[in-house]
Amino acid sequence: VNANREQTLYSIDVLRPNVDKAMHLISQVVLEPNFHQLEVEECKMLLGFQAEAPIPELLLGEALQVAAYGADQQLGRHHFATLENIPQLSAESIRQYWESNIRHNPEGTVVAGTGIGHQELVDMTTKYFGAMEQKSSPVTVPSAYRGGFEAIAPIPPEHPAPPTLEEVPVGESLMPNPEDYGRIALAFPIGGWHSQHEMVSACVLQTLLGGGSSFSAGGPGKGMYTRLYRQVLNQHKNVESAEAFTAFTDENGLMGILGSTASESTMKKMTLIFAEQLAKIAATPVSDEELSRAINMLKCNVLSQLESRLVRFEDIGRQVLTYGKREDSQTTCARIDAVSASDIQQVAMKMLQSHPTVAATGQFLDQVPDDKEVSRWFRG
Repeated sequence: VNANREQTLYSIDVLRPNVDKAMHLISQVVLEPNFHQLEVEECKMLLGFQAEAPIPELLLGEALQVAAYGADQQLGRHHFATLENIPQLSAESIRQYWESNIRHNPEGTVVAGTGIGHQELVDMTTKYFGAMEQKSSPVTVPSAYRGGFEAIAPIPPEHPAPPTLEEVPVGESLMPNPEDYGRIALAFPIGGWHSQHEMVSACVLQTLLGGGSSFSAGGPGKGMYTRLYRQVLNQHKNVESAEAFTAFTDENGLMGILGSTASESTMKKMTLIFAEQLAKIAATPVSDEELSRAINMLKCNVLSQLESRLVRFEDIGRQVLTYGKREDSQTTCARIDAVSASDIQQVAMKMLQSHPTVAATGQFLDQVPDDKEVSRWFRG
């Protein structure tokens, strides 16, 4: 089971002779779960451990949503449990959520599968899920993009301070710990799942910017010719990572660049570098070579992902839940091929007309420029 801000996925992978048993098992998990307070308390304990030592990249994502939408809107609320709201969880509150969002919500439920005949899947779905009745619909309040600033300070580490160079034994590496980095994300609004051409253009732009870690084994297909590798990671030695990202929802989306550094003096400079990269896209059309490379890389990524049976059936389910139908890979590739340099530039120009979102976690937070200062860079 996994969940994002909009959907929850129950999945199982079995041999074909066991499909009926698997469907029965899934139906029991989805429609007949038991919520025992003792088990809930055990889960709360695990959630507490995770909240005390969160993965830095996930924490940055949480800060990004809060900064973009505000904590008072649905998309601005934390996706992962925090130390403040874990005590509020109970078997009864979880049951209420399950009843309104899952058990009595067949209109918001899709059963998808691969490696099985369509009619066979329909018959099994009717057999095991046919008794579901629509009694309530989850209430979704639209979240308006605002832009803003959110910084989350690190939890004091329990380990001692890292050793100096003189203290490191010969043959060992002096590398910063993950919590010793400062992390920044700079983002702007884009269209959501239903914006179609704008969304696909943004995905091509994300691929064109690319990026990753300053250390890579290289080789074909690693994105070493993307802009963030050539113009950021290869040019600024203290930037540990720089990567373009997109985050889509049913209502709208975010696009930007995130990165990390272990150098205090680089923290503000890194934000300026990211802003310059986005401004370049808006000011000057990308070259035919860059566009062709990004289009081919994006199609390669999509098609290689769909080779996996697990990814393919998840893609079917999420597309039907979002669009009411499934778009095949040929149509998706045609949409990607239709993106032009002008489309890329238009997406960037539209993004930069909005107020920026700046999120930061980890170290050197006092060096991070806020959203108002970043906005002046673009308006000045």
